[in-house]
Amino acid sequence: MTNGLTIGERVAWYRRRRGVSQEVLAGRVGRTTDWLSKVENNRIDLDRLSVIRSLAGALGISVGDLIGEPTLLDWSPESGMASVSALRATLMDYRQLSPLLATPNGDAGPIDLDGLRSEVEAVFNAYQASKYGFVANRVPLLLADAVQAVQTHSVQAQRLLALSYQAATSLLTKLGEADLAWIAAERGLAAAQQTGDPVILGSLFRSVVHALLSTGRYAPAMQLTEAAAAVLHPGLPRANRTMLSIYGSLFLAGAMAAARANNRTRTQDFLCEANDTAQRLGADANHMWTAFGPTNVKIHQVATAMELGDVQIAVDLGPTVDTSGLPVERQVRHSLEVARALSAWNKTDEALTIMLDAEQRAREQVQHHYLSRQLVLTWMRRQRTKPSHALADLAQRLNLE
Repeated sequence: MTNGLTIGERVAWYRRRRGVSQEVLAGRVGRTTDWLSKVENNRIDLDRLSVIRSLAGALGISVGDLIGEPTLLDWSPESGMASVSALRATLMDYRQLSPLLATPNGDAGPIDLDGLRSEVEAVFNAYQASKYGFVANRVPLLLADAVQAVQTHSVQAQRLLALSYQAATSLLTKLGEADLAWIAAERGLAAAQQTGDPVILGSLFRSVVHALLSTGRYAPAMQLTEAAAAVLHPGLPRANRTMLSIYGSLFLAGAMAAARANNRTRTQDFLCEANDTAQRLGADANHMWTAFGPTNVKIHQVATAMELGDVQIAVDLGPTVDTSGLPVERQVRHSLEVARALSAWNKTDEALTIMLDAEQRAREQVQHHYLSRQLVLTWMRRQRTKPSHALADLAQRLNLE
Protein backbone atom coordinates (compact mmCIF):
# COMPACT_ATOMS: atom_id res chain seq x y z
CA MET A 1 0.00 0.00 0.00
CA THR A 2 2.80 2.43 0.85
CA ASN A 3 5.61 0.45 -0.80
CA GLY A 4 7.92 2.64 -2.83
CA LEU A 5 7.19 5.75 -0.77
CA THR A 6 9.76 7.79 1.11
CA ILE A 7 9.22 8.44 4.80
CA GLY A 8 7.98 11.94 4.01
CA GLU A 9 5.52 10.61 1.46
CA ARG A 10 4.28 8.08 4.00
CA VAL A 11 3.70 10.92 6.48
CA ALA A 12 1.54 12.66 3.88
CA TRP A 13 -0.32 9.44 3.06
CA TYR A 14 -1.17 8.64 6.69
CA ARG A 15 -1.98 12.28 7.45
CA ARG A 16 -4.57 12.33 4.68
CA ARG A 17 -5.97 8.99 5.84
CA ARG A 18 -6.41 10.50 9.31
CA GLY A 19 -8.08 13.59 7.86
CA VAL A 20 -5.53 15.86 9.54
CA SER A 21 -4.27 19.11 8.01
CA GLN A 22 -0.59 19.95 7.74
CA GLU A 23 -1.10 22.77 10.24
CA VAL A 24 -2.64 20.47 12.86
CA LEU A 25 -0.03 17.71 12.47
CA ALA A 26 2.83 20.21 12.54
CA GLY A 27 1.43 21.69 15.73
CA ARG A 28 1.20 18.26 17.37
CA VAL A 29 4.94 17.69 16.89
CA GLY A 30 6.02 21.25 17.65
CA ARG A 31 7.03 22.13 14.09
CA THR A 32 5.95 24.66 11.47
CA THR A 33 3.62 23.95 8.56
CA ASP A 34 6.42 24.92 6.19
CA TRP A 35 8.72 22.29 7.73
CA LEU A 36 6.09 19.57 7.39
CA SER A 37 5.38 20.56 3.78
CA LYS A 38 9.08 20.21 2.95
CA VAL A 39 9.20 16.83 4.69
CA GLU A 40 6.24 15.53 2.71
CA ASN A 41 7.77 16.77 -0.55
CA ASN A 42 11.22 15.25 0.13
CA ARG A 43 12.95 18.61 0.52
CA ILE A 44 13.95 17.77 4.10
CA ASP A 45 15.29 14.35 5.07
CA LEU A 46 13.60 12.58 7.97
CA ASP A 47 16.72 10.82 9.17
CA ARG A 48 16.31 10.99 12.95
CA LEU A 49 14.24 8.29 14.59
CA SER A 50 13.27 10.61 17.44
CA VAL A 51 11.50 12.89 14.95
CA ILE A 52 10.01 9.94 13.05
CA ARG A 53 8.69 8.54 16.32
CA SER A 54 7.02 11.85 17.25
CA LEU A 55 5.27 11.96 13.86
CA ALA A 56 4.21 8.32 14.16
CA GLY A 57 2.79 9.01 17.62
CA ALA A 58 0.89 12.05 16.38
CA LEU A 59 -0.60 9.95 13.57
CA GLY A 60 -1.42 7.00 15.82
CA ILE A 61 0.76 4.55 13.89
CA SER A 62 3.99 2.66 14.55
CA VAL A 63 7.50 3.77 13.66
CA GLY A 64 7.63 0.76 11.36
CA ASP A 65 4.66 2.11 9.40
CA LEU A 66 6.68 5.21 8.53
CA ILE A 67 10.04 3.59 7.79
CA GLY A 68 8.56 0.76 5.75
CA GLU A 69 9.08 -2.17 8.08
CA PRO A 70 8.79 -5.09 8.14
CA THR A 71 10.39 -5.91 4.80
CA LEU A 72 9.80 -9.13 2.92
CA LEU A 73 12.68 -11.59 3.11
CA ASP A 74 13.19 -12.97 -0.40
CA TRP A 75 13.14 -16.71 -0.95
CA SER A 76 16.58 -18.11 -1.57
CA PRO A 77 18.29 -21.51 -1.57
CA GLU A 78 19.41 -20.76 2.00
CA SER A 79 16.07 -19.53 3.34
CA GLY A 80 13.75 -21.89 1.53
CA MET A 81 10.12 -20.85 0.99
CA ALA A 82 9.07 -20.47 4.63
CA SER A 83 11.50 -17.78 5.85
CA VAL A 84 9.95 -15.53 8.52
CA SER A 85 6.58 -17.29 8.37
CA ALA A 86 8.17 -20.45 9.78
CA LEU A 87 9.78 -18.48 12.59
CA ARG A 88 6.46 -16.81 13.34
CA ALA A 89 4.75 -20.20 13.48
CA THR A 90 7.43 -21.47 15.85
CA LEU A 91 7.09 -18.54 18.22
CA MET A 92 3.29 -18.88 18.18
CA ASP A 93 3.47 -22.64 18.86
CA TYR A 94 2.15 -23.34 22.37
CA ARG A 95 4.86 -25.98 22.82
CA GLN A 96 7.41 -23.15 22.93
CA LEU A 97 5.86 -21.85 26.14
CA SER A 98 7.32 -24.58 28.35
CA PRO A 99 9.53 -27.67 28.01
CA LEU A 100 6.67 -29.50 29.78
CA LEU A 101 4.55 -29.02 26.65
CA ALA A 102 7.21 -30.09 24.17
CA THR A 103 6.32 -33.07 21.99
CA PRO A 104 8.45 -36.14 22.79
CA ASN A 105 11.20 -36.77 20.27
CA GLY A 106 10.05 -40.34 19.61
CA ASP A 107 12.70 -42.74 18.39
CA ALA A 108 15.18 -39.96 17.69
CA GLY A 109 16.49 -40.01 21.25
CA PRO A 110 17.61 -37.04 23.35
CA ILE A 111 18.99 -33.92 21.65
CA ASP A 112 22.77 -33.95 21.39
CA LEU A 113 24.05 -30.88 23.23
CA ASP A 114 27.30 -30.66 21.27
CA GLY A 115 25.35 -30.70 18.03
CA LEU A 116 22.94 -28.09 19.36
CA ARG A 117 25.84 -25.90 20.47
CA SER A 118 27.41 -26.15 17.01
CA GLU A 119 24.11 -25.14 15.43
CA VAL A 120 23.84 -22.08 17.70
CA GLU A 121 27.35 -21.05 16.67
CA ALA A 122 26.56 -21.56 12.98
CA VAL A 123 23.46 -19.37 13.22
CA PHE A 124 25.24 -16.52 15.01
CA ASN A 125 28.16 -16.68 12.58
CA ALA A 126 25.73 -16.50 9.65
CA TYR A 127 23.97 -13.52 11.23
CA GLN A 128 27.25 -11.67 11.59
CA ALA A 129 27.98 -12.48 7.94
CA SER A 130 24.58 -10.91 7.07
CA LYS A 131 23.24 -14.20 5.71
CA TYR A 132 19.69 -13.60 6.83
CA GLY A 133 18.14 -16.31 4.67
CA PHE A 134 20.32 -18.95 6.31
CA VAL A 135 19.39 -17.71 9.78
CA ALA A 136 15.67 -17.58 8.96
CA ASN A 137 15.83 -21.15 7.72
CA ARG A 138 17.71 -22.60 10.69
CA VAL A 139 16.33 -20.75 13.73
CA PRO A 140 12.86 -22.39 13.80
CA LEU A 141 14.42 -25.86 13.99
CA LEU A 142 17.02 -24.61 16.44
CA LEU A 143 14.33 -23.32 18.81
CA ALA A 144 12.37 -26.56 18.61
CA ASP A 145 15.48 -28.62 19.40
CA ALA A 146 16.53 -26.30 22.24
CA VAL A 147 13.13 -26.53 23.93
CA GLN A 148 13.28 -30.30 23.57
CA ALA A 149 16.80 -30.40 25.02
CA VAL A 150 15.73 -28.60 28.19
CA GLN A 151 13.64 -31.66 29.13
CA THR A 152 16.75 -33.81 29.54
CA HIS A 153 19.69 -31.45 29.93
CA SER A 154 18.24 -28.69 32.11
CA VAL A 155 20.69 -25.82 32.81
CA GLN A 156 23.13 -26.54 29.98
CA ALA A 157 20.27 -26.60 27.51
CA GLN A 158 18.74 -23.44 29.04
CA ARG A 159 21.89 -21.56 28.00
CA LEU A 160 21.49 -22.71 24.43
CA LEU A 161 17.75 -22.01 24.48
CA ALA A 162 18.39 -18.44 25.65
CA LEU A 163 20.97 -17.91 22.89
CA SER A 164 18.61 -19.43 20.30
CA TYR A 165 15.98 -16.88 21.25
CA GLN A 166 18.62 -14.15 21.06
CA ALA A 167 19.48 -15.22 17.51
CA ALA A 168 15.78 -15.04 16.62
CA THR A 169 15.52 -11.58 18.17
CA SER A 170 18.54 -10.32 16.24
CA LEU A 171 17.14 -11.46 12.90
CA LEU A 172 13.60 -10.22 13.58
CA THR A 173 14.78 -6.75 14.59
CA LYS A 174 16.82 -6.51 11.37
CA LEU A 175 13.74 -7.39 9.32
CA GLY A 176 11.50 -4.95 11.21
CA GLU A 177 9.37 -7.69 12.82
CA ALA A 178 9.29 -5.78 16.09
CA ASP A 179 6.42 -7.62 17.81
CA LEU A 180 7.88 -11.04 17.09
CA ALA A 181 11.29 -9.79 18.21
CA TRP A 182 9.81 -8.79 21.56
CA ILE A 183 8.30 -12.25 22.05
CA ALA A 184 11.64 -13.91 21.29
CA ALA A 185 13.60 -11.54 23.54
CA GLU A 186 11.20 -11.97 26.46
CA ARG A 187 11.40 -15.76 26.25
CA GLY A 188 15.15 -15.63 25.88
CA LEU A 189 15.50 -13.56 29.03
CA ALA A 190 13.26 -15.97 30.91
CA ALA A 191 15.50 -18.86 29.85
CA ALA A 192 18.64 -16.89 30.72
CA GLN A 193 17.41 -16.32 34.27
CA GLN A 194 17.21 -20.09 34.75
CA THR A 195 20.92 -20.52 34.01
CA GLY A 196 22.43 -18.48 36.85
CA ASP A 197 25.10 -17.46 34.31
CA PRO A 198 25.77 -13.68 34.31
CA VAL A 199 27.24 -13.83 30.80
CA ILE A 200 24.09 -15.39 29.34
CA LEU A 201 21.91 -13.10 31.43
CA GLY A 202 23.81 -10.01 30.27
CA SER A 203 23.65 -11.13 26.67
CA LEU A 204 19.87 -11.47 26.86
CA PHE A 205 19.53 -8.13 28.66
CA ARG A 206 21.16 -6.57 25.60
CA SER A 207 18.80 -8.52 23.35
CA VAL A 208 15.78 -7.11 25.17
CA VAL A 209 17.18 -3.57 24.86
CA HIS A 210 17.42 -4.08 21.09
CA ALA A 211 13.85 -5.39 21.02
CA LEU A 212 12.67 -2.29 22.86
CA LEU A 213 14.58 -0.14 20.36
CA SER A 214 12.86 -1.87 17.46
CA THR A 215 9.43 -1.03 18.91
CA GLY A 216 10.35 2.63 19.48
CA ARG A 217 10.30 2.33 23.28
CA TYR A 218 13.44 4.34 23.85
CA ALA A 219 12.89 5.45 27.45
CA PRO A 220 12.28 1.87 28.69
CA ALA A 221 15.36 0.76 26.74
CA MET A 222 17.44 3.35 28.60
CA GLN A 223 15.95 2.30 31.93
CA LEU A 224 16.66 -1.36 31.22
CA THR A 225 20.26 -0.54 30.32
CA GLU A 226 20.78 1.06 33.71
CA ALA A 227 18.93 -1.68 35.60
CA ALA A 228 20.82 -4.46 33.80
CA ALA A 229 24.14 -2.72 34.38
CA ALA A 230 23.34 -2.58 38.10
CA VAL A 231 22.74 -6.34 38.09
CA LEU A 232 26.02 -7.05 36.28
CA HIS A 233 28.21 -4.44 37.96
CA PRO A 234 29.12 -6.37 41.15
CA GLY A 235 30.97 -8.94 39.04
CA LEU A 236 32.98 -6.41 37.03
CA PRO A 237 36.12 -6.31 39.21
CA ARG A 238 36.81 -9.95 38.39
CA ALA A 239 35.19 -9.95 34.93
CA ASN A 240 36.84 -11.85 32.10
CA ARG A 241 37.00 -10.60 28.52
CA THR A 242 33.66 -12.16 27.63
CA MET A 243 31.89 -10.46 30.51
CA LEU A 244 33.53 -7.14 29.68
CA SER A 245 32.31 -7.46 26.09
CA ILE A 246 28.75 -8.18 27.23
CA TYR A 247 28.79 -5.25 29.66
CA GLY A 248 30.23 -2.80 27.14
CA SER A 249 27.83 -3.87 24.39
CA LEU A 250 24.90 -3.28 26.72
CA PHE A 251 25.90 0.37 27.00
CA LEU A 252 26.27 0.71 23.23
CA ALA A 253 22.67 -0.41 22.83
CA GLY A 254 21.66 1.99 25.61
CA ALA A 255 23.48 4.84 23.88
CA MET A 256 21.40 4.29 20.75
CA ALA A 257 18.23 4.36 22.86
CA ALA A 258 19.30 7.60 24.55
CA ALA A 259 20.18 9.23 21.23
CA ARG A 260 16.83 8.27 19.72
CA ALA A 261 15.17 9.71 22.82
CA ASN A 262 17.15 12.91 22.10
CA ASN A 263 18.85 12.66 25.50
CA ARG A 264 22.38 13.95 24.91
CA THR A 265 23.53 13.58 28.50
CA ARG A 266 22.64 9.92 28.82
CA THR A 267 24.00 9.21 25.34
CA GLN A 268 27.40 10.53 26.35
CA ASP A 269 27.26 8.78 29.72
CA PHE A 270 26.57 5.43 28.07
CA LEU A 271 29.21 5.95 25.40
CA CYS A 272 31.79 6.88 28.04
CA GLU A 273 31.00 3.74 30.04
CA ALA A 274 31.28 1.64 26.88
CA ASN A 275 34.55 3.31 25.95
CA ASP A 276 36.03 2.77 29.42
CA THR A 277 35.11 -0.90 29.16
CA ALA A 278 36.60 -1.14 25.68
CA GLN A 279 39.85 0.37 26.92
CA ARG A 280 39.92 -2.17 29.72
CA LEU A 281 39.34 -4.93 27.15
CA GLY A 282 42.25 -3.49 25.20
CA ALA A 283 41.39 -4.48 21.63
CA ASP A 284 38.54 -5.43 19.32
CA ALA A 285 37.12 -8.89 19.95
CA ASN A 286 34.04 -10.93 19.18
CA HIS A 287 33.26 -12.67 22.45
CA MET A 288 29.69 -13.99 22.45
CA TRP A 289 29.26 -12.42 19.02
CA THR A 290 29.38 -8.87 20.41
CA ALA A 291 32.04 -7.49 18.03
CA PHE A 292 32.86 -5.29 21.01
CA GLY A 293 35.94 -3.13 21.36
CA PRO A 294 37.23 0.38 20.60
CA THR A 295 36.13 0.24 16.96
CA ASN A 296 32.52 -0.63 17.76
CA VAL A 297 32.44 2.25 20.22
CA LYS A 298 33.51 4.59 17.40
CA ILE A 299 30.81 3.11 15.16
CA HIS A 300 28.23 4.00 17.79
CA GLN A 301 29.69 7.47 18.23
CA VAL A 302 28.92 8.05 14.55
CA ALA A 303 25.47 6.45 14.73
CA THR A 304 24.42 8.40 17.84
CA ALA A 305 25.73 11.63 16.32
CA MET A 306 23.39 11.12 13.36
CA GLU A 307 20.46 10.32 15.62
CA LEU A 308 21.13 13.55 17.53
CA GLY A 309 21.43 15.57 14.33
CA ASP A 310 25.18 16.18 14.68
CA VAL A 311 25.94 15.54 11.02
CA GLN A 312 29.29 17.35 11.15
CA ILE A 313 30.62 14.91 13.75
CA ALA A 314 29.43 11.93 11.73
CA VAL A 315 30.95 13.27 8.49
CA ASP A 316 34.27 13.98 10.18
CA LEU A 317 34.56 10.75 12.18
CA GLY A 318 32.71 8.21 10.06
CA PRO A 319 35.10 7.81 7.11
CA THR A 320 38.11 7.55 9.45
CA VAL A 321 36.85 4.44 11.27
CA ASP A 322 38.56 1.26 10.04
CA THR A 323 36.00 -1.52 10.42
CA SER A 324 37.86 -4.13 8.38
CA GLY A 325 38.61 -6.24 11.46
CA LEU A 326 34.95 -6.56 12.46
CA PRO A 327 32.23 -8.93 11.22
CA VAL A 328 30.55 -8.01 7.93
CA GLU A 329 27.32 -6.97 9.66
CA ARG A 330 29.16 -4.30 11.64
CA GLN A 331 31.14 -3.11 8.61
CA VAL A 332 28.04 -2.66 6.50
CA ARG A 333 25.95 -1.07 9.27
CA HIS A 334 28.66 1.57 9.64
CA SER A 335 28.81 2.08 5.88
CA LEU A 336 25.09 2.83 5.82
CA GLU A 337 25.54 5.40 8.56
CA VAL A 338 28.38 7.10 6.69
CA ALA A 339 26.28 7.12 3.52
CA ARG A 340 23.45 8.76 5.47
CA ALA A 341 25.81 11.43 6.79
CA LEU A 342 27.23 12.19 3.34
CA SER A 343 23.75 12.29 1.85
CA ALA A 344 22.73 14.86 4.46
CA TRP A 345 25.56 17.01 3.07
CA ASN A 346 24.28 16.45 -0.47
CA LYS A 347 27.29 14.32 -1.35
CA THR A 348 25.04 11.81 -3.07
CA ASP A 349 27.65 10.39 -5.44
CA GLU A 350 30.00 9.53 -2.57
CA ALA A 351 27.13 8.10 -0.56
CA LEU A 352 25.98 5.96 -3.50
CA THR A 353 29.50 4.58 -3.97
CA ILE A 354 29.58 3.53 -0.32
CA MET A 355 26.12 1.98 -0.63
CA LEU A 356 27.10 -0.04 -3.70
CA ASP A 357 30.22 -1.32 -1.94
CA ALA A 358 28.12 -2.29 1.08
CA GLU A 359 25.71 -4.16 -1.18
CA GLN A 360 28.58 -6.16 -2.63
CA ARG A 361 29.54 -7.29 0.87
CA ALA A 362 26.08 -7.90 2.31
CA ARG A 363 23.23 -7.82 -0.20
CA GLU A 364 20.55 -9.02 2.24
CA GLN A 365 21.49 -6.49 4.91
CA VAL A 366 21.38 -3.57 2.48
CA GLN A 367 18.14 -4.81 0.96
CA HIS A 368 16.32 -4.98 4.28
CA HIS A 369 17.66 -2.03 6.25
CA TYR A 370 15.38 0.98 6.32
CA LEU A 371 18.32 3.39 5.94
CA SER A 372 19.45 2.03 2.58
CA ARG A 373 15.90 1.84 1.25
CA GLN A 374 15.01 5.37 2.30
CA LEU A 375 18.27 6.85 1.04
CA VAL A 376 17.82 5.28 -2.39
CA LEU A 377 14.18 6.36 -2.59
CA THR A 378 15.14 9.93 -1.67
CA TRP A 379 17.94 10.01 -4.23
CA MET A 380 15.56 8.78 -6.91
CA ARG A 381 12.95 11.43 -6.05
CA ARG A 382 15.50 14.24 -6.19
CA GLN A 383 16.77 13.42 -9.67
CA ARG A 384 15.93 16.26 -12.05
CA THR A 385 16.93 14.13 -15.00
CA LYS A 386 17.04 10.40 -15.62
CA PRO A 387 18.86 8.70 -12.73
CA SER A 388 22.21 7.09 -13.36
CA HIS A 389 22.27 3.45 -14.32
CA ALA A 390 23.98 2.64 -11.03
CA LEU A 391 21.24 4.30 -8.96
CA ALA A 392 18.36 2.98 -11.06
CA ASP A 393 19.74 -0.56 -10.97
CA LEU A 394 20.22 -0.37 -7.19
CA ALA A 395 16.64 0.81 -6.74
CA GLN A 396 15.46 -2.13 -8.81
CA ARG A 397 17.51 -4.62 -6.80
CA LEU A 398 16.00 -3.21 -3.60
CA ASN A 399 12.53 -3.70 -5.14
CA LEU A 400 11.87 0.03 -4.98
CA GLU A 401 11.04 0.50 -8.65
